[in-house]
Amino acid sequence: MDDQIQAVRVMQEYIKDHIQEDISIDTIAAAASYSAPYARKIFIKHLGMTPAVYIRRLKLSKSALKLRDEHCQILDVAMEMGFGSVDGYQRAFRREFGCNPKEYSNSPVPIWLFTPYLLRNKERKTIVMNETRNIFIQVIEKPDRKVIIKRGIKATDYWTYCEEVGCDVWGLLKSIKSISGEPVCLWLPKHLRKPKENEYVQGVEVSPDYSGIVPEGFEIIELPASTYLLFRGEPFEEDYYGEAISEIWDAEKKYDPEFIGYQWDESNPRIQLEPVGERGYIELVPVKKL
Repeated sequence: MDDQIQAVRVMQEYIKDHIQEDISIDTIAAAASYSAPYARKIFIKHLGMTPAVYIRRLKLSKSALKLRDEHCQILDVAMEMGFGSVDGYQRAFRREFGCNPKEYSNSPVPIWLFTPYLLRNKERKTIVMNETRNIFIQVIEKPDRKVIIKRGIKATDYWTYCEEVGCDVWGLLKSIKSISGEPVCLWLPKHLRKPKENEYVQGVEVSPDYSGIVPEGFEIIELPASTYLLFRGEPFEEDYYGEAISEIWDAEKKYDPEFIGYQWDESNPRIQLEPVGERGYIELVPVKKL
């Protein structure tokens, strides 16, 4: 089983690294050192879809972000992402997102982007991070902003949130252009929780004058300008995201902000960014001047 999971993960990584190329089952099977029929079989077994569907959905989601953020022609995007014709691209885009790519480019709306996660072994050895690894800390300022959030019921962390809300919500949040460049996870202070037990939410920060669409089931909260300490660990191997998170949590517990003239601010949310191995795990903890 572990060999299968590793092979599927290799195929996922190959697809991610070559998404703008013409990818076939033969090329990804070769990357995993398996025959094409067997590679297709285990891909479906572990991810619930064929490699062709996976590739198409990922290409469409990448193209949607280009249309949202760049002034580009539909033809150029279709060709760049490897679609044979504009008509074929437009049909596929509409089937995936329910709107025409030209309409979306002119007026982006929240859509459910395909955001696959690398397959991981459920059972793996736990490692202890090297004690000499560095934690980088800096003071940053957050402006007045709104946050479009999706609440759970009693979620206190990522896993309980996914059980209540589902992990796919991240794809919708990624489709909304953020003033901070990416979605966020928030541990809400008590006065912002609803119900009182719902501490952890996911959302996207937008400008104070945001007047765009708020997806059904989501809501907007307002956050004031505030100061944060940004804790960032060193890059880590993707399989060890749990250890990378624990490393930051331990650093936060040990750190005394009074050393630099601050104290912890319990009136603003703590912020978690998506764990990305190549940049290191990042959390932002609110502080205020002594």
